[in-house]
Amino acid sequence: MKKEKLIQRYSLPERLNHWIVAFCFVTLALSGLGFFFPSFNWLMNIYGTPQLARILHPFFGVVMFLAFLGMFFRYWKHNLPEKDDVVWAKNIGKVLTNHEVGDTGRYNFGQKCVFWAAISCLVLLMASGVIIWRPWFAGFFPIPLIRLALLAHSLAGIGLILVIIMHVYAATWAKGSITAMTQGKVPASWAKYHHPRWYREVLAKQQEKADNKRKTG
Repeated sequence: MKKEKLIQRYSLPERLNHWIVAFCFVTLALSGLGFFFPSFNWLMNIYGTPQLARILHPFFGVVMFLAFLGMFFRYWKHNLPEKDDVVWAKNIGKVLTNHEVGDTGRYNFGQKCVFWAAISCLVLLMASGVIIWRPWFAGFFPIPLIRLALLAHSLAGIGLILVIIMHVYAATWAKGSITAMTQGKVPASWAKYHHPRWYREVLAKQQEKADNKRKTG
C-alpha cells in the first residue's frame, strides 16, 4: 500500500521550542496551584521541596516567557485576523462536529484566539511576577502595588491554565495535530482538509523550489 505524502509543518527547532514552553508550563502551573491553594501544597514538591519551588518558580517563569517569545516572533504574522476567520467563527457549530469551514491558512480562528490569549496572559504574568519577586525586585515597589500584582498574577495564571487546557483538548480532538508537533510532518490530506490555503502555499513553494533547481541544474 502506497504511503501518503507527508508535508513539513514544524521544523526541529520549532518543536524543541514548543516542548520547552510545555515543560515549563507544567511545572509552573503545578507549583503555582500549590502556592495558591493550601490543599495543593504538596504540588510544590515538583521542584524537590517547597523551598526550592519558591526559588525556582520565577526562574522557570522567565525561561517560559523567553521561549514563548521565540514562538511569538515565528508565528505572529500567521495569527493576524483575516476575513476567513469570520466564516470560521460563524460556522463554529460545524467546526465542533469536526467539519472544517472556510479557506483556512496556517492557523484557524480558534488557534489564533489561543495564541493571543496565551501571549496576553504571559505578558501579565511576567510583569506582575517581577513586581512580587522576592528578594530581587519586590522591595522596589509599594505594598499596594504588590498586592495588586499578586491578584493579577493569580488571575493570569488561572487564565493561562484554562487556555492551555483548551489548546491540548483541541490538539487531541483534531486527529493528526499532535503528530505535527512530535514528528514535524502531517499527511497531505490532513493539511488539505484542515488548512487548505496553507496547503496550497506549501505546494506552491515546493513547485517554485523545484523549478529553480531545474533552472540552476
